[in-house]
Amino acid sequence: MEGLAVARSPVGSEREAARGRGAGRWPFWLAVAVLVVGLVVTAVLALVSSGLYARNETRLLELRARDVGTALTAALPSIQTPLASAAELAEATDGSPAKFRQFMAPLVGRGGGRPFVSASLWRASDPGQGPLTVVGAPSALASRKEEAQPFLRQAATSSGLSVIGLLGGPSPRLGYAFSARGPFIAYGASALPADRYAPVQNSSTFTDIDYALYLGDSTTRQDLLFASVRQVPLSGRRRTVRVPFGDTAFTVTVAARGPLAGSLPQRLPWAIAIVGVLLSIGAAALTARLIERRDENRRLYREQRGIAQTLQNALLPAALPQLPGMQTSARYEAGAEGVEVGGDWYDLIPLGGRRLLLVVGDVSGRGLKAATMMVSLRFAIHAYAVQGDSPAGILAKLSDLVSVSTDHQLATVLCALVDVDTRKVSVTSAGHLPPLLIANGASQFVESGVGPPVGVDRHASYSSTTISAPAGATLLAFTDGLVERRGENIDIGLERLRDRASTNHATLDQLITRVVEELRDDAAQDDTAIAGIRWVS
Repeated sequence: MEGLAVARSPVGSEREAARGRGAGRWPFWLAVAVLVVGLVVTAVLALVSSGLYARNETRLLELRARDVGTALTAALPSIQTPLASAAELAEATDGSPAKFRQFMAPLVGRGGGRPFVSASLWRASDPGQGPLTVVGAPSALASRKEEAQPFLRQAATSSGLSVIGLLGGPSPRLGYAFSARGPFIAYGASALPADRYAPVQNSSTFTDIDYALYLGDSTTRQDLLFASVRQVPLSGRRRTVRVPFGDTAFTVTVAARGPLAGSLPQRLPWAIAIVGVLLSIGAAALTARLIERRDENRRLYREQRGIAQTLQNALLPAALPQLPGMQTSARYEAGAEGVEVGGDWYDLIPLGGRRLLLVVGDVSGRGLKAATMMVSLRFAIHAYAVQGDSPAGILAKLSDLVSVSTDHQLATVLCALVDVDTRKVSVTSAGHLPPLLIANGASQFVESGVGPPVGVDRHASYSSTTISAPAGATLLAFTDGLVERRGENIDIGLERLRDRASTNHATLDQLITRVVEELRDDAAQDDTAIAGIRWVS
């Protein structure tokens, strides 16, 4: 039965078919996925940046509102202290108007940092009689008796500062009273803007913010004391704090006029969005270009691999010899990533007297140099075999032909001299793996003396081991690419081959195909050569 010199691997054919099926699909889905992922990541980063900016602005605005409240709280002693001193002075002087006026005069007036525009002294027991004396502008409280009497009575029983808002009319006032439960009540009033508009002060507390100050807890227009803008309520991002002041409280609302943390954090989300979109588009375009280049590389790889396989086929036997009573078959499988010619080979050389020389070899390395060495060894073996040299003599002559020191290469070679009629097999090895003998449903490796690889020692000698093969036996010789796997002891691979081969009752061609398909690692980098013979009668 004639065997093909080189057969394509079914595994390799499946890989080619898968590539053929994939070639019909649109190849740029990965580029689209890169674009979508980039845009999603950009959107997430922009949203996160925007959220951080908003939270930071809110936090800064709240801190600024608290600063305003602190500034108002700090103003309380400047109001309460002079009124408390005036009330104590009146009690000590039995309500002397002259003493009161003398004490309060420096604190009353417009401008100059004076806290009051008007000050007056009242008798706590009968506030309805009006003020005992007035310093500065006329007392607006005296003209509003319906508000004055309950306010002053409450102030007479209070131990702290009492506050009243006289917000109606053309001259609004904010009044303060203090008696500390004494016989006299000291009262002072501060003027408020008629239109409630007070420009922002030149202070770091009010930098970049607008504010509105209300009396009490309400934020309605009628309770507004003053604001830094003419239109209230304030617009934009706002924060409100309540500041205790005397027997009441001020409500302060602040709003940012611009980004409190600066323009960079405000613009950062937009910058992230723009840069992210540009990078996503660039990455997608680059991915598309790489896909195009990948397809080009695949095409070039297939071409180079095809050239390498064609050359390899040309270097191996075109057909195997056929002898009556014997089947022969062989197969070569290139490495998964091989685009160079390899150094693995097989040969079956017919000799006189119905004898056959089975040869399997492996030159170190890949490429043209390894192929050249392989061809030299193969044809040298042919020449030595034809002139009648024994396998041991052939390997000894090869060792003298090749030197690793000068050629920088070595080779492992297995020679099996087969006598078809007597079923005698003489095995000689130059550093090569032993052949596998399969017979009667069992298999075993033919162990022989293993000499050094060809090229290591010019004076090497080799010995042969002769066995008798049972009728119907099969002999397989192979290179290490069939059994070797990265990170695994080669003995495991040899045992795996022995197990698979002994349970396979098929033709020789089917046996070799199945063994290669089941045992060869799809990711193997090394080439594989396997050749076999089988007695059929």
